[in-house]
Amino acid sequence: MGGMTRSLRVATYNIHKGVQGLGPGRRLEIHNLQLAVEQIDADVVCLQEVRRFHRREARRLARWPALPQADYLAPDGYHAVYRTNAVTRHGEHGNALLTRWPVRAFGHEDMSDHRFEQRGLLHVEVEVEGAPVHVIVVHLGLIAASRRRQVAQLGRFIAREVPAGVPLVVAGDFNDWGAKLQPPMAALGLSDCGAQLGRRPLTFPARLPLTQLDFVYSRGLRVVEVTVPHGPVWRRMSDHLPLIADLRF
Repeated sequence: MGGMTRSLRVATYNIHKGVQGLGPGRRLEIHNLQLAVEQIDADVVCLQEVRRFHRREARRLARWPALPQADYLAPDGYHAVYRTNAVTRHGEHGNALLTRWPVRAFGHEDMSDHRFEQRGLLHVEVEVEGAPVHVIVVHLGLIAASRRRQVAQLGRFIAREVPAGVPLVVAGDFNDWGAKLQPPMAALGLSDCGAQLGRRPLTFPARLPLTQLDFVYSRGLRVVEVTVPHGPVWRRMSDHLPLIADLRF
């Protein structure tokens, strides 16, 4: 590359299974989300609560896509990687990663801490202009003690699967009220991208954001900008807003 600076735009978005509303007002938002993902124009999009299929919703909601949601949301030319976290009566959902860069390898690990929550991490190695970058997509539990144990498990996974000195991004819905996981993540060598710029980008709830549940952590990359899209369209598509981090090598 002749010393040129490489850039990497990473977005994380909990899409709430592509459906919003309750009862008779329940509506399919997956088509709007497809346009939103394209508009974000990220090199890597980390998604949570992505449906592979759901038999009941597919019957009840008109225009349910024939493709699994990860494949449906991937813009032209992107690779989609999906792995299941939770299996339910009518279907299954999990984490996904969409990337315009080639995928070298990928894997999944169960992070379920107790029988009431099915959780997992998705690990994908992408090749950015010839350089390897590891990305881990997470959706942590609702209980604080579970989240701490899941971060400890994440640390063991990184030590085992991610070579030292290789750029690493960990992004997703951390369910981390008050950013209490920043210290244990820092102990793993991972820095919160928003905090690096002195910001706390609010992502939840989408209609009136009061806190940050969605984070992008990085290692071996420099943070240039962190943004959260706002506006009526973004408020209606999911209960979370997307978080976008612009990084440099």
